[in-house]
Amino acid sequence: MNEALSIAIAIASAYLLGSIPSAYIVGRLKKGVDIRQIGSQNMGAMNTFYKVGITSGLLVLAVDIGKGAAAVALARWLGVPPIIEMLAGTNAVIGHGFPVWLNFRGGKGGATLIGVLFFFMPWAIPIGLAVFGLLLLLTRFPTLSYSIALICFPFIAWLIYHHGDYVVFSLLLCLIPLIKYIPRIKEMRSKTTSWRRLVLRKNLKDRF
Repeated sequence: MNEALSIAIAIASAYLLGSIPSAYIVGRLKKGVDIRQIGSQNMGAMNTFYKVGITSGLLVLAVDIGKGAAAVALARWLGVPPIIEMLAGTNAVIGHGFPVWLNFRGGKGGATLIGVLFFFMPWAIPIGLAVFGLLLLLTRFPTLSYSIALICFPFIAWLIYHHGDYVVFSLLLCLIPLIKYIPRIKEMRSKTTSWRRLVLRKNLKDRF
């Protein structure tokens, strides 16, 4: 197989893998609902966790992480250059956010991003999980906790891997879900009286 064809397959396959609407499928199969119409209306693991069930949320989380990992693994197996592996990973996250199967209306892409970065920076995963866990204990706010955990990834690329390409790649990749969270943050802020009340929740079920 020539390099141009391998690159084309890697990029196209990454998007198709990322666009598999796991939360939508699970919501339909388990409760007959469109996950994009309930709760936070996000097609992701957290909304599934709240509105469909814990087991369903964990299943969606695993599949979404797997999508990102599979996209990079396929690109690596095809023997494409490292920059194309990164492009494939980015395309998987974009596919999750804008799936062709659902009129390009998908989720934020945080879990898929984690699967992508696992291949490039394995240490990012345990460190990110530790940051997420600590913040979750303090705030009881899952979305804020893993958003800040995502922000840690460029610093991990810099301080642990000393790899400028990974710093830029992880920064640009993290911007995709973080930018998509802005409307949700504004919505939540409009439903509460202060930023403190928004950030410091009473419990995990306390949701705006």
